[in-house]
Amino acid sequence: MPSSTCVVTGGAGFIGCAMSRGLADRFDGVVAVDNLHPQVHPRQERPAALDPRVELLVADVTDAAAWDALLGRHTPQVIIHLAAETGTGQSLTEASRHGMVNVVGTTRMLDGLVRHGQRPERILLASSRAVYGEGAWTDASGAVHYPGQRSRAMLTAGRWDFPGLTPQPHDSGRVHPAPTSVYAGTKLAQEHLVTAWCLAMGVRPVLYRLQNVYGAGQSPTNPYTGIVTLFARLARSGATIPVYEDGLMQRDFVYVDDVSAALLRGLDVAPAEPDPPYDIGSGSSVTVVELARALAAHFGAPAPRVTGQFRDGDVRHASATIAAAQRALNWTPRVGLPEGIARLAEWLPG
Repeated sequence: MPSSTCVVTGGAGFIGCAMSRGLADRFDGVVAVDNLHPQVHPRQERPAALDPRVELLVADVTDAAAWDALLGRHTPQVIIHLAAETGTGQSLTEASRHGMVNVVGTTRMLDGLVRHGQRPERILLASSRAVYGEGAWTDASGAVHYPGQRSRAMLTAGRWDFPGLTPQPHDSGRVHPAPTSVYAGTKLAQEHLVTAWCLAMGVRPVLYRLQNVYGAGQSPTNPYTGIVTLFARLARSGATIPVYEDGLMQRDFVYVDDVSAALLRGLDVAPAEPDPPYDIGSGSSVTVVELARALAAHFGAPAPRVTGQFRDGDVRHASATIAAAQRALNWTPRVGLPEGIARLAEWLPG
C-alpha cells in the first residue's frame, strides 16, 4: 500500500496537539505546520503534548515558499486546516493580521496545491461559531429575526438583549451566518474559499463550526485564550473573577477531546456533496456567570463580580444544535462541564 500523509496547519496548537496521537495512529506520516507564535508559544519550542511521531515544520502558512518546500517533499491525502488568528476583540484593532493569516494563509495553501499539481482527498477546516454573529432570534409568534450586531450605543446603555426576542441555537441547516467581528468575517471567508476550491477541484471539503473549546493544553499565557482557562487561572490565584455585561450571556463550552474526536471522525464521514458545516458543541449551554461560579467554587475563590463592562464584537448568546453532527459523524460529546473543569484544574500549570 502507498504511504499516507496528513498535513495539519496550526498543528502545534491546542486542538492540533489534542488530535496528534489519533492522527499518528492513522497515517504513516503526519506533518504539523506551525509558526509557534509567541502569543501562544511563549518559549517557541515544540509542545510536549505533540505526539513524538509527528514531524513539526516551523513555518508560516502565509509564506508561499514554505508551502513549496512542504509540498515538494510530501503529498498529503488529507489537510486539516487549523491555523488561524482567533482573537475576537483583537481582530478589531489588528484586522490586517487576522486577514493575512486566516484569508491569505488559506489561499497560499490552495495556490501551493495547484502549483504542485496536488489534490488531497479531503480538506478539513476548523471554522467557528463566531460566523453566526448574533444569529437567529424568535418573537412570541415564532417568527425568526436576525437583529444584527449590537451597537456601541446599545452596549454603553447596558441594553444587552433584544427586547421581545428569544435566541435560537446555532444550526448550519437553518441559521445563516452574520459575522459581528473581523475575526468572524475572516472565518466565514475561509469557509467560502475552501468550499469553492474543493468543489471545483474534486476535493472533499469538511467544515466544522466549533463552539467555545476549552480544556487541558489550552495556552494559559495567551490573553485572548478561552474564558474557561482565563477564569480558572484567576480563581486558582484566589482572585475574584470579573464577569462582563450582566453575566447572563449563554455559551456552549465543549471539551477539546470531544472536538478532537469530531474532527477525527471527519476523516471517514461518508461522501455528500457538499457536507453542511458541522456544528460542534457540548449540546447544552450555561451562562457565563454560572461558569464563573463553578470555577470559583472548585478553587475556593471569592464569588464572581458582575462588572457591566463589555467587549466590542462579542455576541450576546451562543449555543448549538449538534444533532446533525452526531448523526453524520457517528459522534457524541462525552465530557460534561464539571468533569472538564476538573481535568483543566488538574492540568493547569503552576
